[in-house]
Amino acid sequence: QVQLVESGGGLVQAGGSLRLSCAASGRTFSIYNMRWFRQAPGKEREFVAGVTWSGGSRTYYIDSVKGRFAISKDNAKNTVYLQMNSLKPEDTAVYYCNADTTGWGSWTKPGVFWGQGTQVTVSS
Repeated sequence: QVQLVESGGGLVQAGGSLRLSCAASGRTFSIYNMRWFRQAPGKEREFVAGVTWSGGSRTYYIDSVKGRFAISKDNAKNTVYLQMNSLKPEDTAVYYCNADTTGWGSWTKPGVFWGQGTQVTVSS
């Protein structure tokens, strides 16, 4: 079992920045990859960014956030981060941390462990 807790969401003006954190606990040694997803009202859940937890720190982003968002990790602290810069109103969503303990599937396919979500609201 892996438990995930997100923090760092809030209200920010367009062009501003936020840094999300996801603290993992439990069987963190079993994690292959960590991902961030987001879901806006009335829209489907969307993959945002991913990073390998073990065996290096390879990253992957959807095109809409490349150059603006950066995912990183601190294995010693069992924490993954999402630095979000140049925020746009369309980034408004609940952001969820996700852990993959199988190594199967693609970057856009989530693992089974989810955090509770943190709200990010970007005003125009």
